[in-house]
Amino acid sequence: MIQFRLYFLVGLLMAFGIGPAIIKAQTLNQSVSSPTTTIKIGLVIPDPEATAAKNGAELAIREANRKGGYEGRQFHLIIRSTEGPWGTGSKVSVNLVFDEEVVVIMGSLDGRNAHLVEQVATKTRIALLSAWATDMTLSQAFIPWYFRCVPNDDQQAIALIQEIYKKRKMTNVAIIGTEDYDSRFAVRSFIQTADSMKITAPGQFLYRSSAQDFQMALSEIDQNDIEAIVLFGKPSLASDILPMLQQRNKDLIIFGSLSIMDDQKASGPDWNILEGMNLVSSGHWFTEKGITFQKEFQKEYGYQPGPVAAYAYDGVSVILEVIKKAGPDRNKIIDVFSTVNYSGITGEIQFDKNGNRIGEVGLIEIHNGHPVDKNYLIK
Repeated sequence: MIQFRLYFLVGLLMAFGIGPAIIKAQTLNQSVSSPTTTIKIGLVIPDPEATAAKNGAELAIREANRKGGYEGRQFHLIIRSTEGPWGTGSKVSVNLVFDEEVVVIMGSLDGRNAHLVEQVATKTRIALLSAWATDMTLSQAFIPWYFRCVPNDDQQAIALIQEIYKKRKMTNVAIIGTEDYDSRFAVRSFIQTADSMKITAPGQFLYRSSAQDFQMALSEIDQNDIEAIVLFGKPSLASDILPMLQQRNKDLIIFGSLSIMDDQKASGPDWNILEGMNLVSSGHWFTEKGITFQKEFQKEYGYQPGPVAAYAYDGVSVILEVIKKAGPDRNKIIDVFSTVNYSGITGEIQFDKNGNRIGEVGLIEIHNGHPVDKNYLIK
């Protein structure tokens, strides 16, 4: 087992172009750990400050342990971050599988780092649940033990397109994205989805945090009588450009993806900045379970949970439900995952044959500093 682990780690690191692995001599003398009294679940986050997913996952673990865990065994969350040089995501995932012996891994990552964790999960045959990455290519690898509890880019695009083009009959639409990985893939998904629905491709603008560049984009938006803007990026994108957009054209209707609300930090969404926007909804603000979750989360951590915390909570809750049925056996866990039908705080959770979450995607409008459920549900 240890020898296999060493060969695997070296091969994996070399395959990812990280360079030779530095393996301490003492590793050769380690023995395989004996079964413990806890059941370990791995969580991979972007960096130590990305505490929203950590808090959401911890809350779910704590509630399950208060109820007795699994046959008297307590659940234990093992957290690793991908902070550091490129490739850290693969190394920490190897650590979770071989050293910590987790039975399943959940990632709350961007798409780029999620791919590294997925590579390790693929080679080690351990179930991986993505609770934040929306990149379509993650599920297009067709790994039978990859699952996603957050709406993917295509699902979010369909919800936005239905609302903008079908319901509101708007035709002059523009997209503003950034250079980061997730934004680029979300923009691409929106354009491809619009094309598949026979909708004229929207105009595209790349935001590089340059005031001069953005002023040029604003002028072009005005000249083309743009009716709606769709934002793909992080909350910083909204805080940077929303005031300028709204000041320039008060009639402009602004839409945004899930990522616009949450940057994984220990703070709730800034509804004042997002006032008037129409956003893809995680749904946990309106369900009875979601409201209870908000109260418990606020009491425990001192801030309102955004989508990252909500999907992390639901993700771990799904994992715990699977373990209750399969036990801590990694192969059985994979088999049971595909049959999941779980009612979470973000809605019903089931997976299609590629591991994507199926069901309804809703939109919310931020009105007077609060999210309002418009019941825009796209099946």
